Amino acid sequence: MRRAYQSDDEIGMIPREMAQGLRDLVGRAMVDPDFLIALQRSPNALLADYELTADERATILQALARLAKTPAGQRRHEFRNALLRRVAT
Repeated sequence: MRRAYQSDDEIGMIPREMAQGLRDLVGRAMVDPDFLIALQRSPNALLADYELTADERATILQALARLAKTPAGQRRHEFRNALLRRVAT
């Protein structure tokens, strides 16, 4: 079963298999573009608010590093997709 996070222009689907802390973070990044910008600027401070494993934290930091090359309008989708690929593998 999947849980939907809805913003003004999209619905992102987050699988339930994803750990709760990671689901919360991805969900917030999908609906709050300012949060994703803040996460890119100061990831360690914001990641401290989420219960994440070391592997999840590393995956998030890698996804954030790749976002620097992504057009601003596509960053939420790319961030979500990078983390969903991690869950699927």
